[in-house]
Amino acid sequence: MRRSPAVAGSFYPGKAPELLRVVERCLGEQPQPQSVFGAVVPHAGLQYSGHVAGAVYGRLAFPSTVILVGPNHFGRGSPIALYAEGTWETPLGEVAVDAELAAELRAACPLVADDPGAHRSEHSLEVQLPFLCHLAPGLRFVPLLLSVGHYKPLEELGRGVATVMAKRESRPLLLASSDLNHYESDRITRQKDRKAIEAILALDPHGLYDVVRRERISMCGIEAAVVLLTAARALGVTRAEEVCYATSADVSGDYDRVVGYTGILLG
Repeated sequence: MRRSPAVAGSFYPGKAPELLRVVERCLGEQPQPQSVFGAVVPHAGLQYSGHVAGAVYGRLAFPSTVILVGPNHFGRGSPIALYAEGTWETPLGEVAVDAELAAELRAACPLVADDPGAHRSEHSLEVQLPFLCHLAPGLRFVPLLLSVGHYKPLEELGRGVATVMAKRESRPLLLASSDLNHYESDRITRQKDRKAIEAILALDPHGLYDVVRRERISMCGIEAAVVLLTAARALGVTRAEEVCYATSADVSGDYDRVVGYTGILLG
């Protein structure tokens, strides 16, 4: 099974030479790679959030497999939708799904459903692939889309992810794709985003879930972040570091309706 790109030419350049230039510009000067448990990365168009994602990706030492979790913006298909086998095409090459790890995840968490159709038009995972193709050729991944809406299933999924990660001799990297507050002023967005970021840095999944609901923070990847934090705590991760923060106003100059972006490393 092969998935064609849904947002090539809109969220990122559709031709390989231009996309490569954009990815390299987003990465900038790369420090010494480090092995971490996971990360939070944004998923807007690369012109807006690519430099934030690049600040994270440029610091990563990649294992052979990545578990990539993000929001299902369209809400189509299963609440926890897995793309269990095949390849995803990008202008920079193909990325293969780790079918063995995907099967282990389904066994560890019965809530996970094999539903490739849910992934057809979604961008939150796709926009990560140009970075992965460029930095880690041959890497495999497990794509998961979430449209759950409740805490308990996310906690169960996070524990299931932790179970399959713990069994691997070479532990996969866990990435949560998420933008932060949407379409309020830059000032309000920065205030709201800081509350969500502090909960992530505290490695507090329930605290993040609660503050996002209480403060009405329109964080589209809250579910992915809860899964990441739950798995991190289950496996004894104790450190988190914010490496970059920005809003769309930094690029667009429109400070009235912005989207916030953060890049955070765990472990």
